[in-house]
Amino acid sequence: MWNGIIERYKKFLPITEKTPVITLKEGNTPLIPSRYASSLIGSGVEVYFKCEGFNPTCSFKDRGMTLAISKALEAGSRACMCASTGNTSASASAYAARAGMRCIVLIPEGAIALGKLSQAMIHGADVLAVKGNFDDALNIVKEITKRYPITLVNSINPYRIEGQKTGAFEICDVLGDAPEFHAIPVGNAGNITAYWKGYKEYKDSGASKKLPVMLGFQASGAAPIVKGHPIKNPKTIATAIRIGNPASWKQAQGARDESGGIIDMVTDREILDAYKMLASKEGIFAEPASAASVAGILKLAKKGYFYRKQRTENREQSIRIVCVLTGHGLKDPDRAIASVKKPKSIRPKVEAVLEHLKL
Repeated sequence: MWNGIIERYKKFLPITEKTPVITLKEGNTPLIPSRYASSLIGSGVEVYFKCEGFNPTCSFKDRGMTLAISKALEAGSRACMCASTGNTSASASAYAARAGMRCIVLIPEGAIALGKLSQAMIHGADVLAVKGNFDDALNIVKEITKRYPITLVNSINPYRIEGQKTGAFEICDVLGDAPEFHAIPVGNAGNITAYWKGYKEYKDSGASKKLPVMLGFQASGAAPIVKGHPIKNPKTIATAIRIGNPASWKQAQGARDESGGIIDMVTDREILDAYKMLASKEGIFAEPASAASVAGILKLAKKGYFYRKQRTENREQSIRIVCVLTGHGLKDPDRAIASVKKPKSIRPKVEAVLEHLKL
């Protein structure tokens, strides 16, 4: 039986016998081979999707939150707090509820998907909408948690990174080694930091033989790392990565540089095209921010990036690319409905259905 990431990977995690493990059996998410996207990249390439929307609150945040809340409880904390564009609030509120802790959430007013907001509210969190953006909310959280005995559970909490790195372990366990490339959306940049840490630790332990090239992708309207400066008013339909001043900026650059990778940006149109392609061709419903990783590799493929890598390395074996899909599509149902045609209204007659279907 799967008992969560702390039980499975405890030798790689900073826990002790005194750590009260707060778990919802997170992790063990599927690594699904592509049936369509691989053909768009080119021959000799295998694309896989790490579907983190299968976690308990439907995003990758649960990996870090199980550890952050467990360690907070171990330290005697009775309350946690976060700033969030959605997924962190959903995860923090669920794990806090499980632990019997108070959870306080600050969200940017009007900039959070309904599916995520509903999760935080139903789990009983104190949700406050800040008249500002995510960065404004995070600055408030940092100030309050310095003054009061409240645990900050955003990704600047090191235990969040420790938990999230287990995604890399699972990928290696399934593939037998690290992939050649790892593609991931970049918002607050904690996840690319965590995955790179995980890959390095697994290699150092002998559990894998190589390291991947890290490929991070920001939305073009919220691409501070790519543009080299904070974005005061970030804009993108991918709300989960609508962040103008990432907390893990330097660590993300480190992951990029150490791995010989890149951090690039994709447009909202490219994100939406990948979002709809995943659903219609692969059968995978992921939230828009998740599709940034797929949009990114498609963009690189058009530029011949992977082909050049194959030629440079004189490879005979396939190149494997893992795209992390960070959250489930039901996190943002309004976006899904707005992206497709509305159901056609017809008369309640068999003939009307047959006429529409042209049968």
